[in-house]
Amino acid sequence: MERDRRGNAEAFPQAPSQQEWEAMSVEEREQVVASLPGEVTWDEMAMPEGDRHLRAKVSALDVLGAHFSRHRRPRMYLGAELPVYYPDERRFAPDLLAVRDVERYERDKWVVSAEGKGLDWVMEVHVGGDRKKDAEYNVRRYARVGIPEYFIYDRKKERLMAYRLPASGPGKYVPIPLVQGRYHSEQLGLDLQVEEGRLRFWAGRRPLLESDERIAGLKKEARQLRRRAAEEERRREAAEQQLAKLRTALKRLRTRGA
Repeated sequence: MERDRRGNAEAFPQAPSQQEWEAMSVEEREQVVASLPGEVTWDEMAMPEGDRHLRAKVSALDVLGAHFSRHRRPRMYLGAELPVYYPDERRFAPDLLAVRDVERYERDKWVVSAEGKGLDWVMEVHVGGDRKKDAEYNVRRYARVGIPEYFIYDRKKERLMAYRLPASGPGKYVPIPLVQGRYHSEQLGLDLQVEEGRLRFWAGRRPLLESDERIAGLKKEARQLRRRAAEEERRREAAEQQLAKLRTALKRLRTRGA
């Protein structure tokens, strides 16, 4: 039994245990999945944290979505604030999540037993409110359910915290070491760092650009192409003028020799 913000006892919906799931028929499983809500209640939600919280999530989702849409392997499903149901656990909806090697289509919720696997990577964005939720409680919970990697982007302090499960599996996270100012995510195959107030993802030595940066780059490339086209046009006109002069000079020479 859970309690809401007002202290009232309330049983929030949660998925059955794995043992109960395995004892169900196909029809019963379908009924369970259909009955689990694709949204969370007001009592479960964190208080709104403004533009910095929203933009950090949207930008990260945009960058990762553009990157993985260009790569067939791994097939990466990405979600934001998606209700997640682990067996016999209170549901939660992380700011960002990623799951490797699954079909990419729109979902209203992630039911671990039905999907056949849990989350591979989670990131929470912290701006204000109860810092213990992200930095302490979620560190314990995400490790307990077996999420391999957990990142916290603290926008207020402009820093990252990163955790990974050891090879022994679920239990307790260990910090991911900082290497040359970046944290490496084995699950994403990318490096992460906070750079000039922006969460930056790196694929090797190449930074992954946000939409505004990609648009600016395309505009710059278009300007360069236009300049090159204009320069080539000037060269073509100059060559045609030179050819015309040579033809005129040749015609004069032929006229004089006639």
